[in-house]
Amino acid sequence: MLISFNHIFVGIGNNGVRVVDKINIDSVIRVTINPAYYLASCKSAEYMDRTKSFFSSIPKNTMLWLIFENKPINLEIVDLIINNTPEDVIKLAYILTPEKELVKENKPKWAENFETVFYDSLWEFMSGEKTINFAFEHATYQIGNMFSKLYYYLENEMLVNIDYADLFNMIRGGNIGILRMLTNVDFNWHWGIWERGLISILVGKEVPLKYAHQILSHFQEILSERDIIWGIQVANNLEEEIEILALLTKRWFNEGGAL
Repeated sequence: MLISFNHIFVGIGNNGVRVVDKINIDSVIRVTINPAYYLASCKSAEYMDRTKSFFSSIPKNTMLWLIFENKPINLEIVDLIINNTPEDVIKLAYILTPEKELVKENKPKWAENFETVFYDSLWEFMSGEKTINFAFEHATYQIGNMFSKLYYYLENEMLVNIDYADLFNMIRGGNIGILRMLTNVDFNWHWGIWERGLISILVGKEVPLKYAHQILSHFQEILSERDIIWGIQVANNLEEEIEILALLTKRWFNEGGAL
């Protein structure tokens, strides 16, 4: 019997909240946290009590996603949540780091509480004269859509040959990673810094499958461990399009080596 998991998405701060608001899944729990309420002295005790009560009651077989910018106040709230969440809950972070490649840094203390810290430097959205506000506006929509698609893949009879066991094989062990929903892949970007990957590809009915296999072959060549779990499915509603979900992980810079 296949095990299903509860999913809780927590948006912390303005842009974390914007991501969670864009997640289009009816059957998940979405929580938004405004740091201003946390900071307000007249409300902090009540707010913290409610926060502790909610997160301490999360059941087993739950995947808890915390989505936030790398700011001190957000990390303080993350610490509050983690300290009140049962140990058997699967904890994952998705951290927004504009123009900052977290993969090149040492593992911070707060990251030890997560199976994998996914991060997004918004590099796709900050080329040319585009402002950071523009980048966040477009990135939050795409990230929310990406989470919706990942949930669909995992929960709908593993239609693209990817299930929870595959996911856990990639994320377990305190890694750093990226999670991207793409319509094409620029292989000039530094994909090769990653060790392992879970790649899911949906192709339109007019797209030759060889294109999807070429993409998989490129990932296989550049990932340092040559370790890929993959799935391909034809989607009639995509016509001539390709949709790629790429989840890539590696050990932190200061930990070295592959899993």
